[in-house]
Amino acid sequence: MQLPAEAVATTVLLEVVRISELPTKRGAPYPGRTGAHLIGSEAAGVLALIESLPGSEQHRCGFSPGWSVRAYADTLDLALFEAAFCFSCHEVRMHGTAVPPVLATQFFDAGALQAHALLALFREAAP
Repeated sequence: MQLPAEAVATTVLLEVVRISELPTKRGAPYPGRTGAHLIGSEAAGVLALIESLPGSEQHRCGFSPGWSVRAYADTLDLALFEAAFCFSCHEVRMHGTAVPPVLATQFFDAGALQAHALLALFREAAP
């Protein structure tokens, strides 16, 4: 999977969010509770894991994401990007100031070892 390279390079904080519902408008943050704040090598490791997710074909489920990650630069104001993951339809939707349209919707192999590791990390971070 491809993340916005400049945003990854400037990320200092990564939030793991347990999504409770879909946003009310396009580009708004996914509502939910933050379960973990990751910095330094932990954040870099999660971003590398996300980037290592192999691609997949689209599966139809209606997009019901359970988890997202939000990446912040050192100013900690607006998220550079938020990536919401649906492990049912294998879809990731990203938005944020650093996300070009070509990266906004991607598909990943939810059965891959990397996806299992990411889901385990999300569950461990659950609020």
